[in-house]
Amino acid sequence: MAWDRNQMAARAALELQDGTYVNLGIGIPTLVPNFIPEGVHVTLQSENGMLGMGPFPIAGTEDPDLINAGKQTITELPDTSYFDSATSFGMIRGGKIAMAILGAMEVAENGDLANWMIPGKLVKGMGGAMDLVAGVGRVVVVMDHTNKHGESKVLKSCTLPLTGTGVVNRIISNLGVLDVVEGGLKIVELAEGVTDAELRAATEATIVN
Repeated sequence: MAWDRNQMAARAALELQDGTYVNLGIGIPTLVPNFIPEGVHVTLQSENGMLGMGPFPIAGTEDPDLINAGKQTITELPDTSYFDSATSFGMIRGGKIAMAILGAMEVAENGDLANWMIPGKLVKGMGGAMDLVAGVGRVVVVMDHTNKHGESKVLKSCTLPLTGTGVVNRIISNLGVLDVVEGGLKIVELAEGVTDAELRAATEATIVN
């Protein structure tokens, strides 16, 4: 067994701290707001110029002018504010965003992150990922542990173009939770039904005890 996408998002939501400003990447991270623990209030920031994102809209009520950085329609809250991209990236580069929860194609044992392109495939662009990993206080990655061929995506070194070097603090995969520490990765938690041996076998990166 392993965590599904919703269970991974729910585990990532436990990383949220009350009163903080958080940026969510596209993919699994967009599910995190569905699982914010009771009593925890966070303000979600989108690099396209929105502070205070609401949940996804009910079908039929979408406003095409309200989108997140991944081009998904969202809703606003009573305290939502809007601003230009320069102000948004000023928040990110100025260290005002406490944490980013991002997806990844590959993560290396030293915290290197590759999450924006595969050479030869059409991409929309870097987006805000490079600024986010350089400017926020903490980077948590949510990802599948292996690719569709069963090959590890948690590596000794990334093979894809990097988004940032040494930027990842914690990895939440479908197999468990690992922290980037000196010398490699440390297992923090195993997904339900996953053994220590199974996680290690699926990980190319060095795991330290």
